[in-house]
Amino acid sequence: MFSRREFLKKSSMGFGTLALSGLMQRDLRSATSPLYPKTPHHPQKARSAIFLHMDGGVSQVDSFDPKPQLAKEHGQPPKFTVDPTVFNDNGNLLKSPWDFKHYGESGIPISDLFPHIGSCADDLCVIRSMTAFSPNHPNANYALHCGHQLSGRPSMGAWVSYGLGTLSQDLPSYVVIHGGQVPSGGMQAFGNGFLPANHAASVFLPEKPVLLNTSIRERNNSIQKQKLQYLDEIDGDLAARLAHVEAIESAIQNYELAFRMQMEVPDVSDLSHESEATKKLYGLDAPYKNTRAYGAQCLMARRLVERGVRFVELTINPGNGDRWDQHNNLMDGHQKNALSVDQPIAALIKDLKARGLLESTLLVFTGEFGRTPFAQGSNGRDHNPQGFSLWMAGGGIKGGAIYGATDEYGYRVIENKLTVHDLHANMLHLLGIDHTNLTYRYSGRDIRLTDVHGEIIPEILA
Repeated sequence: MFSRREFLKKSSMGFGTLALSGLMQRDLRSATSPLYPKTPHHPQKARSAIFLHMDGGVSQVDSFDPKPQLAKEHGQPPKFTVDPTVFNDNGNLLKSPWDFKHYGESGIPISDLFPHIGSCADDLCVIRSMTAFSPNHPNANYALHCGHQLSGRPSMGAWVSYGLGTLSQDLPSYVVIHGGQVPSGGMQAFGNGFLPANHAASVFLPEKPVLLNTSIRERNNSIQKQKLQYLDEIDGDLAARLAHVEAIESAIQNYELAFRMQMEVPDVSDLSHESEATKKLYGLDAPYKNTRAYGAQCLMARRLVERGVRFVELTINPGNGDRWDQHNNLMDGHQKNALSVDQPIAALIKDLKARGLLESTLLVFTGEFGRTPFAQGSNGRDHNPQGFSLWMAGGGIKGGAIYGATDEYGYRVIENKLTVHDLHANMLHLLGIDHTNLTYRYSGRDIRLTDVHGEIIPEILA
């Protein structure tokens, strides 16, 4: 009994294999490819998603959830029960150092940390009732990305790739634009877990070279093609002897995709052809270097979704001295991080909207948890998984809306509590995927990103 590869190789002097190789070099979207575009479960509002990961935990009471009660009781001991914190160095109530303004026709209040994002308020749905499973960075990051507190599960980007495939034959379906700050828990937060390796994130850098180890080292393309053909023969022979081996098939297809990416990625990453007005919009001429760096990431994200990449995630830059994790010196740390991302993210929203892409691109802005309304020491905030804010925009989201609420101090959710399972369920829903039917057989059972949880929230959908 011959496998398909073996039959093609041994019949007609191997011309079948030669023809197949040529076809696959021209079109990654062969129906046999795991990245072949799949039909959504239902009509999709979003074709792509951009996940803006604010690693470390943005303070909700200093960003999107104003609490006047903190100003009234500033410096007083908390009148509510305080749960154990990471460092148990709990001080008095700490008001926000930033004022809030009402933006847009919707009047959503947003702090002075984010004036540019505030100008996009009518496109945002601010969710104030998010919770996390853990107060520890690694576990909360795994849960945010993979729906589980322990490492080893597929990330949401890998699930989207598995569920939908790609719209681009020359680029991966899942890309992480890595600003240089490795998230707590490590790069496995972007991994494929038990899904086929084709669905792991391809990590791009915002500077040259965008991809490491992909520059052509041979004297000419024909030598490289001969090497790739030889690798394909070796892997094909092994796959034929062992019947279907997913890891080998994934390796073959990854070689083929990497070859295409050598041609496509330099063009995607070349921002020089963008207009001066666009570069200025994203802050590529900004005085602060991290604004320029994150602006380049956001602009590259737009270029990737334009070309059909399904899921793009951006990580933050390390040059601010710390992630959004201000256990002390809250004002300096949050101010620098906001300065890095505020203008570029607003530019991304406005640019997508101007190009008619916002309605088909889902944006999500969140950290792994929030921060306490009382001080750690005197001028910081500890981790708070009990209630925090995120926002979503585009891709079928109801703009100019607020969902959920925390108590008068911004400590615990009191209305419409959400978890990462709910976030993932709604992201998948907007992308046309029924989260209850996106499963993969592993370790004897059908596993899904949302486990046995996750609810669709009609109030946040357009």
